[in-house]
Amino acid sequence: MFLGKVIGNVWATKKYPALNSLKLMFVQPMNAEYKKTDEPIIAVDTVGAGPGEIIFYITASEAVIPLPVDMAPVDASIVGIVDTIHSEK
Repeated sequence: MFLGKVIGNVWATKKYPALNSLKLMFVQPMNAEYKKTDEPIIAVDTVGAGPGEIIFYITASEAVIPLPVDMAPVDASIVGIVDTIHSEK
């Protein structure tokens, strides 16, 4: 799992039919110190996250697991909304 921040949403008039009921969100990957770690990605929202929220997400073939379908062309899925981060750094 990876940490990120939702920085926006993607509006698509046409998308893969299995994704019709799901939101697509722009996610900025980050570390526990809230520093950007990579370029933004697009992730399917499975938990109702919104812009500005800190989230955790999964990538690769595991990104399809939380979806309500057996197979879909998805590379990243938001699977949780972070309430707090406690780090010893």
